[in-house]
Amino acid sequence: MAEVKLHGSRYSPFPCRVIWALKLKGISYEYIEEDLSNKSPLLLQYNPVHKKIPVLVHCGKPICESMIIIEYIEEKWPQTPLLPSDPYERAKARFWVKFVEEKAPAIWSTFRSTGEELKKALKDSLEMLKIVEEQGLGEKKFFGGDTIGIVDMAFGVIAHWFGVFEEIVEVKVLEAHAFPRLHAWKENFEEVPVIKENLPDRDKMLDYFKKRRMEILSASQ
Repeated sequence: MAEVKLHGSRYSPFPCRVIWALKLKGISYEYIEEDLSNKSPLLLQYNPVHKKIPVLVHCGKPICESMIIIEYIEEKWPQTPLLPSDPYERAKARFWVKFVEEKAPAIWSTFRSTGEELKKALKDSLEMLKIVEEQGLGEKKFFGGDTIGIVDMAFGVIAHWFGVFEEIVEVKVLEAHAFPRLHAWKENFEEVPVIKENLPDRDKMLDYFKKRRMEILSASQ
């Protein structure tokens, strides 16, 4: 019986965040794919409040919410640190994690909406990207310096998922000429072996989110 289990969904960025952290730290785990249209009794038992993935189960104890899970992993298995050792730098990292957690819903809204709602989602996404470009990265390769850390994992939705959403709604926001630092970060992030080997297939993601968009828009009519 695996000591560490992860309940997730293949095309969601949130379990991917946890997978990246586990892989970087060399922690063995069992992955359990959840059907989000028919959630398992175990998932509902482990996360009765939000009934969402991801859920990490360690020695039978469930931890929910991707970034909280990563904080738990960081404290439980301190090898290959994901947070800086300096208290001030740790505080800055947590600031940017909180920032993306609050602002990233605009990115998700781009594939869930049309018309004026889509325009607002794109405007909000653009404003978020501008702040990160100007204030978040500086001249660093990754948010914390030369190696990936907790902030990079938090922003992973921008690296891989936002491009899929842009293609679905036929817009281009994250362009190299407009966001050179973010664009360079995205390229660097996706080339890190642990990240590259644990990203969902882009073509399959495209098919999946196109279908989800149609289902969501049909349900809202």
